[in-house]
Amino acid sequence: MDLNTIWFYLIGVLIIGYAILDGFDFGVGILSFFAHDEKERRIHFNAIGPVWDGNEVWLLTGGGALFAAFPVVYATVFSGFYIALILLLAALIFRAVSFEFRNKVNSSTWRRAWDWAFGLGSFFPALLFGVAIGNILHGVPIDANGNYLGTFLGLLNPYSIGVGLLSLALFMMHGAIYLAAKSDGDLRNRCQKWASHLWMDYVLLYVIITLWTWLASPFLFEKSIGSPMFYVYIIVLLGCIVYLPILLKAGKFNRAFFVSSLIIAAMLGQMALSLYPRLVPSSIDLHYSLTIYNSSSTPLTLQTMLIIASIGIPIVLAYSIFIHYVFRGKVEITEESY
Repeated sequence: MDLNTIWFYLIGVLIIGYAILDGFDFGVGILSFFAHDEKERRIHFNAIGPVWDGNEVWLLTGGGALFAAFPVVYATVFSGFYIALILLLAALIFRAVSFEFRNKVNSSTWRRAWDWAFGLGSFFPALLFGVAIGNILHGVPIDANGNYLGTFLGLLNPYSIGVGLLSLALFMMHGAIYLAAKSDGDLRNRCQKWASHLWMDYVLLYVIITLWTWLASPFLFEKSIGSPMFYVYIIVLLGCIVYLPILLKAGKFNRAFFVSSLIIAAMLGQMALSLYPRLVPSSIDLHYSLTIYNSSSTPLTLQTMLIIASIGIPIVLAYSIFIHYVFRGKVEITEESY
């Protein structure tokens, strides 16, 4: 395994970590629209309040790793997806600000405005995350010189929107399970029902998108089907999909959350396996695709960054584990709460 391949999978691990950790943040934020009263809305805020900023460290680390290891991909994707990324950034900023500003003024109108910022700031990233992945899987209009030739509206094609709806259902299910584990009483019971219904939505969308991908991007299956890891991911994914509703019905929400995390990891792992060695397939001609070899930094850069990553990533992982351990258990609303 060469340095380019190591960095390909390392960035994949960072993206998976971000999707699992910030994914439930998005789900909890979206579900806050359905809170019955002020106490429930505060539970939504405080369920993720201590951990959301640490979860987003995985996004920053992944973006930095992509810039260091594959600068051509970073430049092409960020310039081509510029408007979408600005919208994503604006949503994340408003969501972050809502935690700090919501209780600064004793006004129901003021709080309600920041409740909407919290909800919409969770909804759009959950949707756009899938839309971005959908465009990568479908192929991006890149010419022989690595220039992006598409438009913003071109990113909103039916297939990518379909993948966006899949990610939206998945993150909402993930968030409902997390919130069920962090709450009691009527809210927990409703989260249990939401998670079960969203599981059905997710399964339906997953079947549709898988068949659609087979028709729209057959190149993704050319090599991956011959790899043993492809079937490992399939077995893990299908096993978790079948096991999840059993755990939800039994009220074992912590185990259900772990299984939901495995679903996200298996889906993204399968995607990475299907793309390899491409990072951004070209819809104009697959020979124009950006790969781990034609878009990478120098071997010395990759080697140096790998040494830095081998120190930094374990620290990020240890911090994430520690902070979630410290704030384990049910949410308790106090005067210091959001």
